[in-house]
Amino acid sequence: MTFPDSTPDQVNTALNEAHIAFLSYKNLSGKQKAKFLRAIAYEIEALEQNLIQVAMRETNLPEARIINERGRTTGHCRMFADLVEEGSCVDARIDTAQPNRSPLPKPDLRKMSVPIGAIAVFGAANFPLAYSTAGGDTASALAAGCPVIVKAHPAHAETSELVAQAIKKAIEKTGMPTTVFQHLHGSNFEVGKALVNHPFTKGVGFTGSLAGGKALYDIAQQRAEPIPVFAEMSSINPVILLPKTLEQQAVKSAEMLAASITQGVGQFCTNPGLIIAIEGKGLTDFSQSLSAKISSTPAGIMLHQGIADNYLKRLTQSVSQKGISIEGQSTSAVEKNQGLPTVASVTAIEFLKNPLLSEEVFGPFSLIVKCKDFTELHTVVNHLHGQLTISIFGSEAEIALHSALLNIITEKAGRLIINGVPTGVEVCSSMNHGGPYPATTDSRFTAVGTDAIKRFVRPVSYQNFPASLLPEELKDGNPLRIWRLVNNEWSKS
Repeated sequence: MTFPDSTPDQVNTALNEAHIAFLSYKNLSGKQKAKFLRAIAYEIEALEQNLIQVAMRETNLPEARIINERGRTTGHCRMFADLVEEGSCVDARIDTAQPNRSPLPKPDLRKMSVPIGAIAVFGAANFPLAYSTAGGDTASALAAGCPVIVKAHPAHAETSELVAQAIKKAIEKTGMPTTVFQHLHGSNFEVGKALVNHPFTKGVGFTGSLAGGKALYDIAQQRAEPIPVFAEMSSINPVILLPKTLEQQAVKSAEMLAASITQGVGQFCTNPGLIIAIEGKGLTDFSQSLSAKISSTPAGIMLHQGIADNYLKRLTQSVSQKGISIEGQSTSAVEKNQGLPTVASVTAIEFLKNPLLSEEVFGPFSLIVKCKDFTELHTVVNHLHGQLTISIFGSEAEIALHSALLNIITEKAGRLIINGVPTGVEVCSSMNHGGPYPATTDSRFTAVGTDAIKRFVRPVSYQNFPASLLPEELKDGNPLRIWRLVNNEWSKS
């Protein structure tokens, strides 16, 4: 099934209608938005096996993965429903007036977060459900009070269309403004460009390549009114192996990393694409074990031909660089759309000379950087760009001896992991899925977890407002069960 690209007139109409929807949707209560979000989850589940089969056909992903992703998508919706119903996400703060304060009276000031407006969401190639039509960007934007216009990813356009119809059913059943969610198609860049350029677009959610995210960001900054682009783009998720622990756990570490490198044919933004260690027996044993695991892993079918072609291109380019040695590569025959698991190695000196080796190879590939000593290891870590994650494998005692590493990686990544692989992103309030550029365009925010809602709101202060004109969340003795900071003390109404 094919879907024609949306025209400029359709983009314009969608944004005009989204703005009209915003004028009423932004004022709905948390309870009303929660009902809507739960209805979306229900309607997605009601698609049952039809959604599963279509998504499998379009993406080459196995049934178990699609079912898991569907659960994550509906879980996002219900998580944000609980959040807005509870109400603390508006971050209500109240400082009552002190008219007799000396030398100057203090005004009555009340502050809360309000939605910013219509959000353009770009479906992700590697997550047909969880980072696409009803994924985390859409769910958090709707929870914030923002209308959403989704541009479906052309690699799974039919899956996106099915989910869009489910959302529209939820709109009808809960009495939401009919254009609070809209769905567009576009296989060319012009549709996305028109979405970002439209004056009623107030923010962008994007998961994809560095080139794509940077292009959208640049368009947004060149507008008459620049807008925020929350783009997750590129990360090689370095793993640092400390030598004493590596000597004791070389095989175990290799098994963990081999499974992470090849999981989902390496098509995760948290795939461990770089391994940094010091030369010695531990690294030799680790490399041999990792190579054996990678060599015995069959090539897997990738999401679509474009991703497979790009992986082959980037893999070929990377392993042909000066000083690169292939340590292990799958021995299986490669068929159409398949990605060949590969692990290579390079010395720290050659790695530092070649900027290309710091770039993401999206697929089942990882590069081992062999350092002579801790001085070289620190130099390599300092050389890294911004990342979503950085992991350290080591005992508590050994890590304590090299605490400077923790200081360095805190500046480089949004999530720090000890003795664990970066794949597998828990959806909860403590998760941060973001990081310094080029991992994302704004390291202050997360794309996963309840704090993802903060991307689509802004603070507003109300000074000396009569009670009748205040938002309900800021009224004295308001009936909403939300946490509020009242005169420097948190309380729940």
